[in-house]
Amino acid sequence: MPQNQSQIVPIVLAGGRGTRLWPISRSSRPKQFLALGGAGSLFQETLQRVADPDQFAAPIIVTNEDYRFLVAEQAQEMGIELGAILLEPAARNTTAAILAAALYAQQQNEEDQVLYVLASDHKVKADAGYHEAVKLAAECAGEGALVTFGITPTEPATGYGYIKQGEALPKGGHKVAEFVEKPQLERAQQMLDEGGFYWNSGTFMMPRDVYVAECERLAPETSAAVAEAAQRSAIDMDFVRLDKKSFEQAPDISVDYAIFEKTDRAVVVPSAFSWSDLGSWDAVWKVGDSDEGGNVTQGEVTLSDTNNSLVYSDYAHVAVHGLDNVAVVVSEDAVFVGNLNEAQRVGDIVKRLKSQQETQPLTETHKTSYRPWGGYSSLVMGDRFQVKRLFVKPGKQLSLQKHHHRSEHWVVVTGTAEVTVGDKVQLLGENQSVYIPQGEVHRLANPGKILLELIEVQTGAYFGEDDIIRLEDEFGRA
Repeated sequence: MPQNQSQIVPIVLAGGRGTRLWPISRSSRPKQFLALGGAGSLFQETLQRVADPDQFAAPIIVTNEDYRFLVAEQAQEMGIELGAILLEPAARNTTAAILAAALYAQQQNEEDQVLYVLASDHKVKADAGYHEAVKLAAECAGEGALVTFGITPTEPATGYGYIKQGEALPKGGHKVAEFVEKPQLERAQQMLDEGGFYWNSGTFMMPRDVYVAECERLAPETSAAVAEAAQRSAIDMDFVRLDKKSFEQAPDISVDYAIFEKTDRAVVVPSAFSWSDLGSWDAVWKVGDSDEGGNVTQGEVTLSDTNNSLVYSDYAHVAVHGLDNVAVVVSEDAVFVGNLNEAQRVGDIVKRLKSQQETQPLTETHKTSYRPWGGYSSLVMGDRFQVKRLFVKPGKQLSLQKHHHRSEHWVVVTGTAEVTVGDKVQLLGENQSVYIPQGEVHRLANPGKILLELIEVQTGAYFGEDDIIRLEDEFGRA
């Protein structure tokens, strides 16, 4: 068992593509990277909870190719050093993700360690009750237990699984007597009345080597596939790429089913801190700071004679009058309005949108897309032209590239641009412009200390991202 409890190794799972908070959350920028009632994103709030170097080692992040730069940038914004960023080549659920991180930790340190596994898209209040639960869980894990945090239920919720506590343990906590699938309302109320049942939070504390051994014993297919993927992994800049062919052989199964429901080491630590998986807009409303009318708002919002509602806007100013118990969510290119009590049904809407070619993009990308160098917003799209707003961070540059099917005109709005066109390099200030002919090699960089903003007008027959031919790229995309 781990002898030194001074540093716990956080494992942060950040690869989920959930769209239950559509239209704000989409597959290209899911909820873990959004600010939902906090100063930073949910991912950043998660990092902040494990930022104490006296208690925690540098966290290991498990994510995927699409989010690798979001992870790195948001950690950098917080000034938090990461232990590693592991890239999953395919989604294989939590058993494989946690095992990949555990095996990486083994490669770095032969001595056993306690792992603290956190979802990056949960809302948690890190109060005294939280810290007490973490301390107790670490002590139980130090004795060889695989610990899950059981949240004290505040209502008969039907959207969570439940854990029934069993025999009390000397160190605190209880053996797990039973896992209960998401129940019907009547059964959920019965469990609350009976007591001793907790919400399954999907948060864990465990001895690293015990978890690896239990995977070998209880989930041998996952163990073999992930072990080979870890052995064949490759370093790519600041990322660790797990081997694709090997990792894809792992079964798609959660750690609850594969390990916790089968092991004799499962322990639940009852936890009274505020927690939500923010699985729907009504969950966002429940954890938000409400006004005297029970309304929770974010963004530019004006309310009149409106009660018990959630109004969220990251684009336009929204005015709502004379409504009760509604969710109004406004993004750059889509609006959701519905009964707050039925906000879970947004998933059905997303499925319908995905099934139709003309609306599928609404489930995948926003009008504003983020890149490691900055990003762009799509402003106007025509048959043979497209207008974008580009923003480039200080000191960053785009790849050296060319296009076969379009020409580009750039007009500098704010900042200073260093523009390469063919063999010529020039500096452009505000209100200056440049033309990039079709097929010409070019690059855009921001040599200044403030954000560079440009208006880009593209003309041509095709504007797809696959018409970007990268010749050099500091982010490894060439």
